[in-house]
Amino acid sequence: EENNVIMATVFNDSVIIHPPGFYITGLQTFPYIFLAFVYVVTLLFNCLVIYVIILNYCLHTPKFLAVGNLAVIDVILSTSIIPSMIKVFLIKDNFVPFNMCLVQIYVYYSFVSLESYALAILAYDRLIAICFPLHQNSINILRSMSYIIGLTWCFSLGINGFGTGMMTRLSFCNSLKVFSYFCDYIPVYTLACNDYTMQITVGTSLTFLILIVPFTLICLSYISILVTVYRMKSLDSRVKALGTCIEHIILVAVFYIPLITIFIFALYLHFINADLPLLSMSLASCTPPCINPIVYSLKTKEIRNRALALVRKTKIGTDQLKKRHWRVVTRKM
Repeated sequence: EENNVIMATVFNDSVIIHPPGFYITGLQTFPYIFLAFVYVVTLLFNCLVIYVIILNYCLHTPKFLAVGNLAVIDVILSTSIIPSMIKVFLIKDNFVPFNMCLVQIYVYYSFVSLESYALAILAYDRLIAICFPLHQNSINILRSMSYIIGLTWCFSLGINGFGTGMMTRLSFCNSLKVFSYFCDYIPVYTLACNDYTMQITVGTSLTFLILIVPFTLICLSYISILVTVYRMKSLDSRVKALGTCIEHIILVAVFYIPLITIFIFALYLHFINADLPLLSMSLASCTPPCINPIVYSLKTKEIRNRALALVRKTKIGTDQLKKRHWRVVTRKM
């Protein structure tokens, strides 16, 4: 009878029951060696891009501020999920404390939002450079780019803080098994034993704000770019203008196409294996931060040349240290 009273108060939202934590049960056989490789490559190349941009004053421009912003986001986004995934696969510890679960939800979705907005910012940079070349230095300046990036950070961190905060109003008194590769928003709130209509509304609204709106802005930017390119009289000018957009288009495709595909499969093809959307989602989360610096940043001439110069300088310094050490050894002999 006492248990019935407790359950009644739970469903009346007068008592909130938070469990010690959750158990991650999705993708138990995913190869952790692959994840470790992806994570190392992500950290190595993104940190290299950040270091090169900070070190070279000539790269302190709106374009490379946006590129550096994307690299910082990629590092934090991959760090928010890949180490915990490796822990599950390597040591078979799939328990995540409740508060840590909320932190993971917040960090992951905040930086997925920032990744989406960062791609929109890069599209804006291409739009100004191609459609308004004569006014580029007056419209797209370092200060305005800093304000745009700062606004996206404040907005993303704020709306995802609100969304994560809504999770604390749920009670969990039944299953604690989260069928995902991390503490995901939807798989967690569907385990609640009280009404989670508000969480559904918040999740739908956030999906619209962090995916649909930036993707729409990117599409509109490229429509304007294509119109401008079509009006160019010189074929070389057209090819050159479109050539500066190829890397960005690849990043947009790598980030958005898997997500859009997953949502279509989830909505219309319910008969597919339940692990397939989860596998696709995990790859969509892990691979873009790894691919971004290779496809976009290191293909950019200015960053590539300075990165190679830095590597050569480091190699020369290492060779000189080895020679000095060898001279010291031979003298002692």
